[in-house]
Parts: sequence; C-alpha cells; structure tokens
Amino acid sequence: MPTKQKTTFGLIVGNRGFFPDHLAAEGRAEMIAVLESAGVKVIALSPTDSKFGAVETHEEARKCARLFRAHRDDIGGVVVTLPNFGDERAIADTLRLADLRVPVLVQATPDTPSRMSIRDRRDSFCGKMSACNNLRQYGIPYSLTTLHTEAPKSGEFAKDLGWFISVCNVVRGMRNLRVGSIGARPAAFNTVRHSEKLLENSGISIIPIDLSEILGRIDRMKDDDPAAQGKLSAIKAYVDTASTPASALMKMAKLGAVVDGWMEETEVAISAVQCWTSLEEYFGVVPCTLMSMMSNELMSSACEVDICGVVGMHALRLASGTPSALLDWNNNYGDDPNKAVCFHCSNLPKHFFAEVKMDFQQIIAGTVGKENTFGTCVGRVKAAPMSYARFSTDDLTGRIRGYVGDGQFTNDPLETFGGAGVVKIPRMQDLLRFICERGFEHHVAANLAPVSGVVYEAATRYLGWDIYWHQ
Repeated sequence: MPTKQKTTFGLIVGNRGFFPDHLAAEGRAEMIAVLESAGVKVIALSPTDSKFGAVETHEEARKCARLFRAHRDDIGGVVVTLPNFGDERAIADTLRLADLRVPVLVQATPDTPSRMSIRDRRDSFCGKMSACNNLRQYGIPYSLTTLHTEAPKSGEFAKDLGWFISVCNVVRGMRNLRVGSIGARPAAFNTVRHSEKLLENSGISIIPIDLSEILGRIDRMKDDDPAAQGKLSAIKAYVDTASTPASALMKMAKLGAVVDGWMEETEVAISAVQCWTSLEEYFGVVPCTLMSMMSNELMSSACEVDICGVVGMHALRLASGTPSALLDWNNNYGDDPNKAVCFHCSNLPKHFFAEVKMDFQQIIAGTVGKENTFGTCVGRVKAAPMSYARFSTDDLTGRIRGYVGDGQFTNDPLETFGGAGVVKIPRMQDLLRFICERGFEHHVAANLAPVSGVVYEAATRYLGWDIYWHQ
C-alpha cells in the first residue's frame, strides 16, 4: 500500500500578558512534545521569535503567519493551544494572515483547583470562548475538542488529536483530487448522474477517457508486453484464479496495464469505470478484480461510472487509512428492521472478505454468456464495525449533499452470489426513509472502520457540504 504521508501541523500558542507567562512557556513545550510523540511535525514560533514562542501581539501574529506561509505546502492543519486565556485577536489575525485554509483545532488546558492563585490560574476555560468568538467573526472554520478543556497529555486529547489528524487527511485528500472517469455512464443508470461543475467548485476534477481509447490501446498491446505480464502475475497473486480461463486472465491483465498507465500519465488518484455491459459484450471480461485491486491499494475504484460514489469511498479511506468498497443497499434481511443485505457483483477489495475467489458474473452472464463475464471477486464480507457514506451533487440547490453513519457487518447466515454481507444499523428504517425522501442513490460507500464522524466534520465544516449524520 502507498506510504503514509507524515502529518505537519502549524502550532499557535496563545498568551495574554496579565496572565501567568510561565504557563505559555510550559504549555508550548508540552504541546510540541505531545504532537511529536504522535508522529506530527510541528511548525511554530521559537522563544527567540516571540515571547515564549507564543502569539500575543499583532507583530507576533504577522511573524507567525509568515512562518506558516513559508510552509504552506506542508501544513495540513493548525492546533491552537491555550495554556492561559490567550489573546483572541492575535490568534484570529495569525490564521487570517496565513490564509492556509486548513482545519483548525482549538484546545484549552484545564485549571487545577488547588492552583488557582494569581501565579498559576489559567482561565483557558474562558479564553477558549473568546478565541472561538473571534474565529467566528473572521469567518475561519474550526474544530473543538470533545471536552471544553483537555490537558495535552490526557487520554481525551490523545483521542481528539487522532480524530483531528484524520479530519485533516480527509480535507487535504479531497482538495485538488483528480478522478478518472473511464467510459460513459451506462444508459440504465440515471442514478449515477453528477455535476462536474459542482465537484470542481470543491476542488475535485473529473478526467474522462472514452472506453474506445482504452480498448484501442489494449488492441495494440502484445501478450508478452512487460506491463501486461506484470499485471497478470499481480492478478494471480491477489486472488484464486483456478476457475478462470487463461484467455480471460490475459484480457484482464491488458486492461489493467492500460488503465494503470493512463492513470499514471494523467495523475489520476481514483477512478470510476464503465462496466454494464459494454466491456462484457465487446471485450469479454468484467473489470471487477482490477477495480478490487486498485481499491485494496487505496486507489478507490467504483463501477457504473459512479463518480460521487468513488468520492465517498475516497473520503472514508482517507479517514481510516484502509480500503473502501462501493455497495448496493440491496435487500431486506428477513423481518429485522435494522438489518439489510449490502451487495455488489463484485469489485469489493480483498480487505473486505473473509475468503475470496475469482468467478464469473452471474447476473450479466444471462445476457452475454458466462464466457464473457469472468473477473468478479466472490465472497462474504467479514464481520466488523463499518461506516458508510453517500455524496451527491444536487443541481436543484447548487450544493453537494450526502449522509454518513456507522454500523456493523454481522455473521448472520446468507446464501447468495457476488460479494455480500449483512449490515446492522441502528434506526435503519429512519435512514432508509431519509434516503428515499431526499432522493439519494442506491449505491453507498463503505469502510471497515467507524469513521463517519471524521468524514462529517471534514465535509460539513471545511468543504461546506450539506451532510446528514445518522447517529
């Protein structure tokens, strides 16, 4: 899987002169130690740059902003720490002048009841409200810790820091995202329509290529081409191919090699692929295994050219650091109102399966023939906590909207084909009513980690999307 990028945060240490100065010095050192122990690189003023390396005056705000701008390409988020009340205007000025447009976490250190004299009293409890008030006035979005005050070395802050790192990963990964649109939207799937302009307004670019260009490049590729042979070996190492004809595997290898090459040429990070039923009828395989392999390598890939679906997959995988899948909300599960069958035919990443093998696509085989539909990944989704997300471009309101939530894949018995699992979600009937009343698609992105809160924070607070969180 791709190497995880090191997180870099800007740090603003609040200080206000008529509060104990030594708290700012101690608080700065403590917060830097905590961030660095969590693997975060810290960009902050030093004690030689300003008093205790804190920000109190406008000149110090300007100096800190210049430092942040010099590291603009590296900084993925900013932590504002308040070891005492802090100067709320200097904090807001720093962020305005730096103009980083990254997530901001505001933390305030708690007072100790036995140390409330003029020498040790912090008043960070109060100062946090003033800082947030100013950020609101300046139009700067920010995130909060779970508790109003949290000590930097506390377990509560450790959890919040991990959550904030994930929020920053989502925001950074969604901005300047390039999505490959491979082929035309299938005529039978109006549900996957999307607005490229609304996505572009959020920094998400759609890079299209016609399926004829993909097939043309395949036609020029020989069986012994190193790229094709390398992909063939990768397919065989990835999944059990014992029941798949060698001719079908060679077609898959060439298709995969061409798609890989095009994505690298165009610097596309994720993709949505035309499948139903052009590739089966005119090329003779399904692309499911190739898409499964990409998703498993954290390069999410969705079928039926569902661009918004793969954007949801990408958001969840950025939040968790693990592969995502695209599924159908497909069937009821008996008479349990809080359970459903999630299914695809399937291109789920191997990460999702208890066991998996390559087989043919049973649905399409009825119209184009079994011999033209090899390449699906068949198996049962393993029991695990999960999160789900669906984004949609709403041309009627000119906004991107969606929903997110958490649930659980279960071990309930299920006899079916493709890739499938039983999911349990609290108040699922309310969620299903919401989906239908608001006209959302039948596709949903899923991830085997409960990270819906991270995606909600990133999408609503920093991307400006209209998202419902099903809690």
